Amino acid sequence: MATIGNNNLNAKLVLLGDMGAGKSSLVLRFVKGQFLEFQESTIGAAFFSQTLAVSDATVKFEIWDTAGQERYHSLAPMYYRGAAAAIIVYDITNSDSFEKAKKWVVELQKQGNPNMVMALAGNKADLEDKRKVATEARSTHICGGEWSFLHGNLCKNSHKCE
Repeated sequence: MATIGNNNLNAKLVLLGDMGAGKSSLVLRFVKGQFLEFQESTIGAAFFSQTLAVSDATVKFEIWDTAGQERYHSLAPMYYRGAAAAIIVYDITNSDSFEKAKKWVVELQKQGNPNMVMALAGNKADLEDKRKVATEARSTHICGGEWSFLHGNLCKNSHKCE
């Protein structure tokens, strides 16, 4: 949920997706401005916060970076419950990752906050030559309404982080 007070907004944000999709890399780039070439798998979930000044308000994101391994899937509702926003991340070089992203979308539509803002993020744009998920696939296969697509994110270099 998002809470507002005195031009301050607190928003719970959850990242969901398959193991190796790059969820932790996206969060580390956003929160710490870092990119680690080799990242250990998240166990359960990791918590981060980031505060941004937007116009005349302050937004504090409470970010849950969830583990992508199947054995942790049953824990996910604990993290997305009450979330104001979700980013479903998939690896553009892994079509199975995209298939699992579709399942996350369905789960959130059924069980998540009905007012949740959702974005689909195709990650690892630096590996374009190994792409397995067509750019058009994101809207053709998942879009059931209005969506934010962050297709082809690259967070290795901050000037290219989209």
